[in-house]
Formats: sequence, structure tokens, C-alpha cells
Amino acid sequence: MAVSPAATARAMWPLFEPIHAVTYFAPEALAAYEDAGLRGFWRGYFAGRAAPLGPVGPEPVVAAFFGFAPAMVARALPAVWALAAPERALELRRAGATAALTRLLAGYEHEVERAAEALAPLAAGLDGAGRVLTAAYGALDFPTDPAGRLWHAATLLREHRGDGHVAALVAAGLDGCETLALRAAADLPRAELQPYRGWTDEEWQAAEHRLLERGLVAPDGSATDAGRDLLRTVEAATDRAAERPWRTLGPEEAVRLAGLLRPLAAACGTALRFPNPMGLPKPVG
Repeated sequence: MAVSPAATARAMWPLFEPIHAVTYFAPEALAAYEDAGLRGFWRGYFAGRAAPLGPVGPEPVVAAFFGFAPAMVARALPAVWALAAPERALELRRAGATAALTRLLAGYEHEVERAAEALAPLAAGLDGAGRVLTAAYGALDFPTDPAGRLWHAATLLREHRGDGHVAALVAAGLDGCETLALRAAADLPRAELQPYRGWTDEEWQAAEHRLLERGLVAPDGSATDAGRDLLRTVEAATDRAAERPWRTLGPEEAVRLAGLLRPLAAACGTALRFPNPMGLPKPVG
């Protein structure tokens, strides 16, 4: 039976996301910012991820990153650019991620090179229309070293999927805090969402009340059938929005690529935390 591009997009996400996500969890990635004077996790996070947008203030980042409380973003931006210009923040992010992959994927050097060769053509030239982060990262050159090239390809595919996910959430009538509160009601611990996205208890409770009024959560705080259906609808729309780079893969090519990425994802997964704010499942090697 033929596999749809949307199904391929869904299957590939947990295989390339851990490769990208070392930038948030691996000690090498965190140390790169700290050593350059970006003290505290969130300065490096917002500077590194937003760097391709230029020296922006908080508003475009709140829009593009979607789930963060505006007050949290404003604590980092634009002040962080006085500590590291966007070009420097991008250098630090790439250097930290590459160092992390070099350690985590030691012994897989041949596989890293093959995976970079396979993913780079899929990630190059992605359509950035309506996708702010995809367009911003797509304007950057690919690194020449295999680990850096692999990380950049995974990052492009990740932000492409993420841009589509944001569009699906907006179409579903959810704002940033409501999205997190609904996920907490359905399948993720609140402790993995609220503190890492900066929403106050009052903002969270207000979001829960709006969800209750829409019939998406029950009075006891659990997700209703309607709430779970809405989340499934959002995920299906996200898969459809992410399918374009995977349309050229035939079934056999997709199986080979998945087999190549699976052990790399599992190795990178050792640096991550489960559960996590991304909702990423633990990779299986």
C-alpha cells in the first residue's frame, strides 16, 4: 500500500528532530553561549534561534516561536544583541550543536556523512512563503563539515514543520497559552510546559477557562473528546503542511532514510529530556 507524503513527514519528524534538538540540551551547545558571555539558558536560546531574523525585538519572535509568553521573550530581546550580534549568535549556535553531534555520534561518522548527503537536498530550497523561520534559515549557507551540514538540514526541516504547525494552531483558533494548556490537559505534564514558556499562573488559568468555554477541557481540567479531536486535527494539518520535502521520496527510499537516521536519533536522544516541551517521543534505536 502506498504511503502518503504526509505520513512520511510524520514518520520522519522523530528521526530528525533529536538531531536538531541537541542545541537545546547538550552541554556543548549550552557552554558555547556561556563562554561567550550569554549567561543563563534563555539568552542563548532566543539569540541563537532568532539570529537569522536579524537584531529584532520581541514581537516577531513571539509571533514566529508562538508558544512563549511575550514577557519572557521581552526579557531577552532586544537586549541580548548588545552581548552578541546575530551573526555571532549564529556562529555560537552552530559551533555548539556541531560539537555536541561530534561527541554524541562518535563512531557513526560514515552514517553522519551519508545522512547529511541524504537530508541536505530535501532541506535545500524549501518554499518559505508564509514560513518565517524556514525562509530565514533557508537564506543561510550550508556548513561544509558533515556534522554541521546534518544539523543545518535537520534544523531547516524542523523549522519548516514548525511553521506549518503554528499555522495549523492559528487555524484551530488556539493562542500560545491555550495550546500548551490543552496539551497539558491531554498528554504532557504542565510542569514541562508552563515554566519553560514563561506563562504566569493567572495567564494559564485564563487560558484554561477559555478552553472550558469552548468545550475543549472538562471542569476537572482533563481534555474532552472535542479537545483531543482538535489536537488530532492540528497534527494532521501539520503533517500535510510538512509533506512537500518528502514528496520526492519513494517508499523504499523512505525506509532506507529512516534506517539511516534511526540510530543517529537514538544517540542524540541520550542528550535530551523525556518528556520535554517539544512533545518529542523518546527515539528507538
